Amino acid sequence: MSGRPYIRAMAASGEPIRVLLVDDHEMVLAGLKAMLAQFSGRVRVVGESVGADGVLDAVEALRPDIVLCDVRMQGVSGLDLCRSIRERFEDTRVVLLSVYDDEQYLFQALRAGASGYLLKQVSGDELVRQLELAITGVTVIDTVLAGRAVDTAARLKRDEFWPGARHGLSQRESEVLSLVVNGLSNKQIAERLVVGEETVKSHLRSIYRKLGVNDRTGAVATALREGIFK
Repeated sequence: MSGRPYIRAMAASGEPIRVLLVDDHEMVLAGLKAMLAQFSGRVRVVGESVGADGVLDAVEALRPDIVLCDVRMQGVSGLDLCRSIRERFEDTRVVLLSVYDDEQYLFQALRAGASGYLLKQVSGDELVRQLELAITGVTVIDTVLAGRAVDTAARLKRDEFWPGARHGLSQRESEVLSLVVNGLSNKQIAERLVVGEETVKSHLRSIYRKLGVNDRTGAVATALREGIFK
């Protein structure tokens, strides 16, 4: 059975949306469960996971309609988990929750196949409403980010941003990657940018995560393959 007919049937039947919660903080999970319990006729929490370990098995066993997942967790990130879920379970949607109102995270979430990106300060009623929209195929975005994202997308289309912006890199991360591509060592990059080597290493970790690579070689290969620097 394909994803969309199933989702339409769920919406028409009036059955509660089945939700699996994922966060690496138990207090957050407890708060979400308590919040959603007030809307039991519309949403039902069928499972929860502290961190990403075992989530794919849980999705296999529980078949939730939506996985509501934190973006940044220790170990496997919510973005990586989203990609894995979407690859294996086409009928399961993923809505990401975050404390970061940064459109770069939003764009990464959408590239990972997420059906939504919401901020953790969302009210219970609004969260349920957004989940109901997501289950029908609508991509849901927190209103704080929506207008800013439209402006950013328009500027990206006009090439008004720095190289790497389309891949979620900050301007400083783009500078660091450019120097890496040109063969500079961490020490040389630190001297060029007048920062400490630990700062350079921190930027590199972020670059690797955003580009989906594990090391310097992978970052250079991706930068050249994707034409980040022309």
